[in-house]
Amino acid sequence: PDMTRDEALEVTTIHSILGRISTDCPLITQRPFRSPHHTVSSAGLSGGGSSPKPGEISLAHHGVLFLDELPEFRKDTLEAMRQPLEDGMVTISRVSGSMCYPSEFMLICAMNPCKCGWYGDGSNRCTCSQRSVDQYLARISGPLLDRIDIIIEVPAVAFSDLTNKMLAEPSANIKKRVDVARSLQRKRYGTGSGCNARMSPSNMQTHCALETDTAQLMKTAFERLKMTARSYDRVLKVARTIADLDDSEIIQPQHIAEAIQYRTFRFGSR
Repeated sequence: PDMTRDEALEVTTIHSILGRISTDCPLITQRPFRSPHHTVSSAGLSGGGSSPKPGEISLAHHGVLFLDELPEFRKDTLEAMRQPLEDGMVTISRVSGSMCYPSEFMLICAMNPCKCGWYGDGSNRCTCSQRSVDQYLARISGPLLDRIDIIIEVPAVAFSDLTNKMLAEPSANIKKRVDVARSLQRKRYGTGSGCNARMSPSNMQTHCALETDTAQLMKTAFERLKMTARSYDRVLKVARTIADLDDSEIIQPQHIAEAIQYRTFRFGSR
């Protein structure tokens, strides 16, 4: 959604620390999009250095941080994101003192299911052993995955899809629905979290209350998928957003069912 003036001022302040503000455009009005290479250091991603400066996660504040080829990033670099993803802040400690930078970003990651990229595909083109696949996926820790709201498997694109001339819904139309949903959330939370992703526990009790049939569906999914408390909260927040996009005051069973489908992190068998 469009940035508010307060968000634009925050983003501009962070980028000005690194001298990234142009005299032609003294106020950043478009949400940042950062896409660091997988060779980025922990300090480059989280911030730091002898004279502590904001890293990529702070430069992506109120915007998008895109990590392509996620398993190729150093493990310590990825694990450094765990706390900022929870708190929306990153703390850099040095002998001279500590500094805190805001880091409320939307994290988007992409990865292959294995080194060759074909595991689970029906064409049987995968040349990786099961051990190799397991080692590749193990590069991403469970606690980090638990902090990601939506995890989906994207199948290979078929020739018929590439040559299909049917026009999809314009992104501009989708953005209108997003703007309406975000406006609803700002009214709901006031000057606090501002969106469902930053909902406080008390707000969750109020705005994510489930009716009996919906609660039973959530209970079944929680037990069968062996969810953690954190993933349970994530499903509820995603379901709340789906309900907002559906212009529904309450979270209905279909909203919970859709949110659950976005956390089935399973690759198909060969």
